Amino acid sequence: MEVVEDGREERDGRTVPEDGQDPYRSRTRLPERVRLSGHGVVLREWDDDDLDAMVRLFDDPEVAYWTPLVSPFGPQAARTYLERSRQRRAAGERVQLAITVDGGEPAGEVLLMLSGLGLDVAEIGYSLGAAWRGRGLASAAVRLMTEFARETVGVARLLLEIEDGNTASVAVARAAGYRLTDAPPVPTEEKGRPVALRTWEYEGSGPRP
Repeated sequence: MEVVEDGREERDGRTVPEDGQDPYRSRTRLPERVRLSGHGVVLREWDDDDLDAMVRLFDDPEVAYWTPLVSPFGPQAARTYLERSRQRRAAGERVQLAITVDGGEPAGEVLLMLSGLGLDVAEIGYSLGAAWRGRGLASAAVRLMTEFARETVGVARLLLEIEDGNTASVAVARAAGYRLTDAPPVPTEEKGRPVALRTWEYEGSGPRP
């Protein structure tokens, strides 16, 4: 894994300033800008030039059904989403990165969502545009974000919450080294329909049964 934060490069480790205070021990001190490369993908920051790409990726029936993103997802929704993502980064709540093959055109998004438990546990989410599915990009992005969360941010446990019936996301989870836990399904409601979320936890680098 190659990590670039605010112009500083780091490989497979965390950067600690000279005063010895680790900025990643507090969830309010997430890196301002991150670029990750590995497993055949590059994860980069969203920028203002990506708004049209966001609409192409997220204004999609599958994305609308399986994710909490608003639908229809138009230009104003993209602008609001980008602004909100920056606010959440500043608050130490989330890292939201565009999934790309080479650092250019976005193919989707992967998110690291920190909880109120600090660095004890965090959740990863992901979404891929229709034109980019079936290439292994989502599982590669989840693996790379998992490594970043564990090795750089210092998260102890990484979880995925996947709705029953979402076979594509289940395949991504297994390919990225996550296993289905014994935790009971989490009942919730999404866009007016009842949803049961199953919890998956990271256990290793290889595909899980």
